[in-house]
Amino acid sequence: MIAGAMHLAPLPLAAKEFAPAATPPAAPPPLVVLHGLLASSRHWRTAAAELAARRSVFTLDLRNHGRSPRAATMTFPVMVHDLLAWIDARGLGQIDLLGHSMGGKLAMAFACRHPGRVRRLVVVDIAPRAYRTPSHVAEFRAMHELRLDSIGSRAEAEMRLEGRVPDPEMRRFLAGNLERDPASGAWSWSFDLLALTAALPSLKGSPLGPDDRFPGRALFLTGERSPYVRPEDEPLVRTHFPGARLLRLPRSGHNPHLESRADFVSALENFLDLQ
Repeated sequence: MIAGAMHLAPLPLAAKEFAPAATPPAAPPPLVVLHGLLASSRHWRTAAAELAARRSVFTLDLRNHGRSPRAATMTFPVMVHDLLAWIDARGLGQIDLLGHSMGGKLAMAFACRHPGRVRRLVVVDIAPRAYRTPSHVAEFRAMHELRLDSIGSRAEAEMRLEGRVPDPEMRRFLAGNLERDPASGAWSWSFDLLALTAALPSLKGSPLGPDDRFPGRALFLTGERSPYVRPEDEPLVRTHFPGARLLRLPRSGHNPHLESRADFVSALENFLDLQ
């Protein structure tokens, strides 16, 4: 049992399964995909469908995101507890585990604390350290200030975010997370904004303790244009993941599964299929 999660029941996470058209002989373990902050399983459906040619792929919604339940507590220990319960409920033994950004931190924590359940680990564009920069502060403030009861479309929401969020790709991403109730017409976020705002300081911290180790094979896959993983992070990566391979994808930023999907899928398949 995980310290800090012992008194909390795990949440039943929503998931989407992508299965190969035909089960190959000696099929590898299923690949479980964990999204980043403010994202959801739907941001991984195209990459997951391509990766499912030779293996089953599960894309999860983490707590307070997508179709999964909401809860006031959101720390890496409780999310590890959620993930373990989901794997056990599915009757899965060993898995391949991929996490992006916040999901990458969760994947690192899970692999270190349950190494026997992870055959191979893939961490996408995040390092095992705390991030103390004011990232996400402007975006969260803008979302809180956006009057959802006065917008008529995602395009209008994107326009209203312009003064607070200068990056057009980020504005498009945020507005894309608005959902409209078909009965009432009311708009809402596809995540629990209040819970995530309260959890942000914890989620920006390191998910690992000084003694956490994962001895298995690991791939740290980063975007060449992304500031999230620096050359000086490599010694820390190898401290916790001595079997890690680090690979930078050209022409990609923080979201290589979207920005350089062909290169991303190829690199991932090569790593997962290694003998």
